[in-house]
Amino acid sequence: MTLQDEEAQMEAVPAPAIEEEAPPAKAMTIGALCKALEVEFPDISISKIRYLEDQKLLAPRRTPGGYRLYSPGDVARLRTILRLQRDEFLPLRVIRQELASGRTEPDVAAPAGGGDVVG
Repeated sequence: MTLQDEEAQMEAVPAPAIEEEAPPAKAMTIGALCKALEVEFPDISISKIRYLEDQKLLAPRRTPGGYRLYSPGDVARLRTILRLQRDEFLPLRVIRQELASGRTEPDVAAPAGGGDVVG
């Protein structure tokens, strides 16, 4: 069984229901993260996420078994990275510098879908 298969099995196990008004955001596995982002970023893949980690752009926490767990902050950082790549055509070296200088997801807004309006 591969690591991806094991992560997929972990995702398939339903979480126990918690009776709170606003439960804290849960950490996501790499497979769940990939699925959550594929609508906005159709070319996202597990290998791309791992590559960005190898390039020191992401640092998810690990379970004792070695599985990656992505916090909401990690997800926001990944969205920022992917938007900078897609929308501003920035290389990873420049993205790393932007993130180090404090650039965050709100600074890189999702496209409104309208483009430039002339009139």
